[in-house]
Amino acid sequence: QVQLQESGPGLVKPSQTLSLTCTVSGDSITTNYYTWNWIRQAPGKQREWVATITSGGSTTYADSVKGRSTISRDNAKNTVYLQMNNLKPEDTAVYYCHARWSLERLDYWGQGTQVTVSS
Repeated sequence: QVQLQESGPGLVKPSQTLSLTCTVSGDSITTNYYTWNWIRQAPGKQREWVATITSGGSTTYADSVKGRSTISRDNAKNTVYLQMNNLKPEDTAVYYCHARWSLERLDYWGQGTQVTVSS
């Protein structure tokens, strides 16, 4: 029943800011034992973990984006966000919203949204 859907701008210019939205249905993002993640995959590369926010609100980031990224949530809207500043062409990737429910070791994935960083 848990479904995730990403949305984003598609094309972003270098040095600009990326804002992504993950809308969640089927369960509350504050439910215990959930972690909510942003994961990306660039062409020809393996998937890369970007950021995590737990059901309790704790956040962690990959070293490659730490300092210029913020993962956040709006509990009332049941939505998870990713903001990434100072985008570079290397940030071009498909960005996925992902949830992990540790009680059952289950993973839920959105369909992904393409982000292209280009002038």
